Parts: sequence; structure tokens; C-alpha cells
Amino acid sequence: MSDAQIFEGGYRRYEGQRLGAAHATRAVWSHTLRRILGLGRPARSKILPVLSIVIAYVPMVVFVGLAAFLPANVREPLLPPYALTYTFISAAILLFVIFVAPEALCPDRRSGILSLYLATPLTRTRYLAAKAAAVATALLLVTLGPPLLYLIGLALQSAGPDGFPSFMATLGKIVLGGVVLSAFYTGVSVGIASCTDRRAVAGAAVFFVPQAVNIALGISVFALSAPEWLIAFTMNQGALAFVLGLFGEGFGDDGTGYVVPMVALGAGVTLWTVAGGTLAWWRYRRLQVTR
Repeated sequence: MSDAQIFEGGYRRYEGQRLGAAHATRAVWSHTLRRILGLGRPARSKILPVLSIVIAYVPMVVFVGLAAFLPANVREPLLPPYALTYTFISAAILLFVIFVAPEALCPDRRSGILSLYLATPLTRTRYLAAKAAAVATALLLVTLGPPLLYLIGLALQSAGPDGFPSFMATLGKIVLGGVVLSAFYTGVSVGIASCTDRRAVAGAAVFFVPQAVNIALGISVFALSAPEWLIAFTMNQGALAFVLGLFGEGFGDDGTGYVVPMVALGAGVTLWTVAGGTLAWWRYRRLQVTR
């Protein structure tokens, strides 16, 4: 028999430090980022994110290695322009996107832990903002990291841009391109993942919904003679084309100029990013949560 005794009962106020909503938001961001990357989780949880990141960096490592070991007259034709580095990593980015947002959002709703989050100083908007920030941060590992590695690696081998102003201009384009891609994929994937609590369904939708939109727009332009600028509103291709345009690479260039202007591409990227974020916000505002 236990010798435990209760000498006093009743409610006692919490007297510890109250860190507030800002700290709670940062904690959700940090925890979600760790979950996405599989940190502190079993090894099987790390396979897909690590594999996606490795696939994204391998081409850049190979090109930097060529720059280091081959003479200048041999390596120059083999090294792609900075704009084309995104085409080498587009598959890795898509693989990572399919995994990231579903992993960040779906488990909380399916397990019911979302109600615990909302019992803290977090509002729904703060919670969703923290989740989206974690997704965007993770995506920067594959949208910004590889081209940045390529630039720095070539610069260290004296094969990069000529002069400091040219280096900084290229760096600015790479940073802007990486941020734009990260924001675009975050908006689209978070919006789609907010519609279901099943990770497999969300991942499949993140892949197939953009393909369906692209097919519909392609049929409209090439079969139904719709205006060519509608191609700017294709989802994955439009975002990639916008980034290539930052480096002067046209999308559908026929020798007389850009068939799809940068303004239209920018509008397409902005539309899908904002639409995805708005859909996620609307879904979470209407979501029934029992506290």
C-alpha cells in the first residue's frame, strides 16, 4: 500500500516565465523544420528528405569538380550557365516539394494535436504562418543551396563571373530565384495539403494538380488558339521560366523576343503563390477544432 498523502488540494496559478505568442510561433517553426528533415526521428524518416537534398546537390558538386580538375579551355564548354543549374535540380525540387508540405501539415490534423497547439497563445493564422515558414525554409535547401554552391565553387576556381560587380549581380539573381521558387512551391503545396489530413493524398495532389493545370492551359493555347501569354500561368514550368528569365533566358523564345513576357510570368507566379496561401488560410479558418 502506498504511503502517499494529500495535504492540500486546489488550483495554483502558473508562476513561471510566459514567453508569449512570438516564442510559440518560433517553436512551431523549429519543431516543424526538424520534423520535415527527420531530425530526432527514426532513420526511415530521414531517407526521403536526405535523398532529395543529395540529388539536388550532386550535379553542382560534379560541375565544381570539373572546374577544379580540368584546364580552362576544356572545362568552359562543359560548365552550364547559371540559369540552367535550375533545370538540373528541378526533379529534386519537385520530389522534395511532394514530401515537405504534407509532412508539415497533415499529421497535426490527423492525430488531433492541432487542438493542443491552438490551446496555447497561438492563433490559427500564427500557426499556419509558422508552418509555411518552416516549409519555405526547408525548400531553400534545394532551391537556393545548389546554385549558390555552384557560384561559390566556380568563383574559388577562378571560373566564376568576371569581377566583383558581376559576381554580386549573379549572386543577387540566384538569391532572388531561390526565394521566388521557395515562396511559389510553399504557397502551392501548403494550399493543396490544407485540403486533406492524409499525407499520401496530399503528396499525390501536389504532383498531379499542377500537371492537370498545365495540360489544361496547354490545350487552351496550342489547340484552341488562346493567347500565348496564358502559358505564363502554368504552375511548375511558369515558376521555373520566371527564374530563367532573371538570367535572360527566354521562355518560348522564337528569335524575335520573349513569346511569354516576364511580366506575365511574374503575374503567374504571384497568382499561384497567393492563391495557395489564401486557400490554406481559408481552410484553417473554417476547420472545426475541439479544444
